Amino acid sequence: MAELQPTQFGVPSDTGGKDLGIFLPIANGGWIISKNKPEIDGSYDYCRQCGVLAEEAGFDFIMAMAKYRGYGGETHHWDSSLDSVMTIAGLAEATSRVKTWGTVHTLLQNPGVVAKMIATLDQISGGRAGLNVVTGSYKGEFSQMGAWPEGVDHDARYDLAKEWVTAIKRLWAEDSVTMDGNYVQLEDCQSWPKPQKRPFLVCAGSSKKGMRFTSEEMDAIFLSGGDAEQLAQASKDAKEDAASIGRFVRTYSMMTIVLGETDEEAQAKAKHYADGFDEGALEGMMRAYGFLDNEIGKENDFTRKARSSFMSAHIAGSSETVAAQLTELFEVAGTDGLMLIFDDYVTGIPKFGKEVLPLLRERFPGKIAVGQNA
Repeated sequence: MAELQPTQFGVPSDTGGKDLGIFLPIANGGWIISKNKPEIDGSYDYCRQCGVLAEEAGFDFIMAMAKYRGYGGETHHWDSSLDSVMTIAGLAEATSRVKTWGTVHTLLQNPGVVAKMIATLDQISGGRAGLNVVTGSYKGEFSQMGAWPEGVDHDARYDLAKEWVTAIKRLWAEDSVTMDGNYVQLEDCQSWPKPQKRPFLVCAGSSKKGMRFTSEEMDAIFLSGGDAEQLAQASKDAKEDAASIGRFVRTYSMMTIVLGETDEEAQAKAKHYADGFDEGALEGMMRAYGFLDNEIGKENDFTRKARSSFMSAHIAGSSETVAAQLTELFEVAGTDGLMLIFDDYVTGIPKFGKEVLPLLRERFPGKIAVGQNA
């Protein structure tokens, strides 16, 4: 049986390399819940600077989340956030090479609207567009707008997402689309212009239902966690599930990077952030994640991890240490890429690009592709 090959999108993983991207800080505070973190205002000017720096440094993609309600607290964490697709469209104009991926929640946008939005992004970016599909899990964030569908549970949201993505793909490819689904209805729906190439599709989902949705419809999946062994198992599961239906899926994870001239300097920064942890923002985050009021204020695995102040797995060290740990992560986990967060993007992106990225490129150069599988 021939080895499955990835659809070609002009990224290193096309030929077995590693895709390195930047998770843009489009909300105030970035991904550190602390009074002591570097100032990140979540403004377009700041994000534009990050996008341009990412391109100059040699990163492969930039991605923006979609957020509609913050966590509050003393730092008002994420209370101010930009629109994802509009921000990415602006950065597509400001850059020329790096892939530009926006985020849309399936519960909030009609697929006919999204098909045109991303086709427009495809024109602005010259074929660099991508879509991060989020099926929705934060009830408070959506119910404030009257957009939370009562009775549509976790699995049903993936059923909705499958119809939603199917509609968008068809609108990108067909002259007229008629659908009569449980969640999506289109009648002689037309959408022009078409993308010059089907945009890159990615989502995050660790459940069995979510993984099968990825296998059937996406090009990549964001896996949760930062432990190499856990990521290795999750990546294996995702790739095997996709292979069972004849598809190749890329596996990515996220990591926050705190760089210093020495390990001690970087670790001191990380401790300083943890010392300024925003308890009020933690409570807001727990409510957003669905914790009950009687659970908030009690210690559990979630709160213990959160008190590091980092919202993702993180590495704090010198450039040499960061390069070594990321190399080990890729070697053990076997994932295809990594989306990076920085405590200070303006200083971190150039330093990583100069001192870490070349080492990772040399270690994981990829190979010559022998074909592709859509």
